[in-house]
Amino acid sequence: MIEQRPDKPPSPDQTLADKVGSKAARKLRARRRGASGVWFGLGMMGLIGWSVAVPTLIGAGAGMWLDRHYPGKHAWTLALLVAGLVLGCFNAWRWIVKEERAMHDDGENDDA
Repeated sequence: MIEQRPDKPPSPDQTLADKVGSKAARKLRARRRGASGVWFGLGMMGLIGWSVAVPTLIGAGAGMWLDRHYPGKHAWTLALLVAGLVLGCFNAWRWIVKEERAMHDDGENDDA
């Protein structure tokens, strides 16, 4: 390995070699892990869909129950349906951000 002086900029060959080496290492890691495939993507879509649908349905059910047992001038069904939808969307967004952060951190750790 060539030792560099701190006052000299890195040569273009070394920078290119570093880039090629990191890309090759990334490809090897991807081969070892295996391809995610179509089923993995469908599973993720299903997971995100259920994380939105379940709180929405719970909110609608709770609202219908409240409307039946405690009638008033305002309908609880629509309000709790929207609250469940907002909660479900927030939950899905939080999960996606967590997964993206984990993939990004995993990529940084593998490149080092």
